[in-house]
Amino acid sequence: MSIKNKYSVKSIDSYLCKEWCLKKHYAKRLPPIEYAFGIYDLDNYLQGICTFGTPVSSTLRNLWNNEFKLMELNRLVINEGLHKNILSYFVGQCLKMMPKPLVIASYADTSKNHHGYIYQATNWLYTGLSIPFKDIAVKGLENQHHSTIEDLVRGKENRMQALKDIFGNRLYYVQRAQKHRYFYFIGSKNECKKMKQMLPYKIEPYPKGENKRYDASYIPLTQIELF
Repeated sequence: MSIKNKYSVKSIDSYLCKEWCLKKHYAKRLPPIEYAFGIYDLDNYLQGICTFGTPVSSTLRNLWNNEFKLMELNRLVINEGLHKNILSYFVGQCLKMMPKPLVIASYADTSKNHHGYIYQATNWLYTGLSIPFKDIAVKGLENQHHSTIEDLVRGKENRMQALKDIFGNRLYYVQRAQKHRYFYFIGSKNECKKMKQMLPYKIEPYPKGENKRYDASYIPLTQIELF
């Protein structure tokens, strides 16, 4: 039986993604979600989620001068043991359901030995590695994402000083792993042509290498779609 006969992709409420993001995806963090999609099997069990949201980076948001909206594919996670080509089918169906015109960005984390093969399989443009950057870290809390630490002082005028007041000399900087950066354009032929012309990065050959799988064995509790 073909993939399209075994699985269906549907728009879902973002709350259904919470457990997948916090407990199954390696980042263990809930991103900004504006559009969320789920892939269901023949028994109407949710087998994976794909989410899109406004990028955290203001630099990324302003790349197209507000002429075209830009969103980030920020989470993609499925259960193990599914059809061989399920990820490319899932992403392809999600892209078809997104609004137009639209620029979509996504990243593959080099610290996890990811190369973005799913984006290569669905014909995204590769534009090299993200710029080097240093993140805030705290001694003894190395398992905490830098955004989780920064959230403690969100909204304060001098956030760095506020963090120093909390953590003192335990506060330090760590080099952030660079990420492979991909873009995908949705729109008419002329719109996509203009988006590509406005792309501020050089299009480069796809990166290759051996991917490293992370533990995604956790099975979310709420899985069945009720009618």
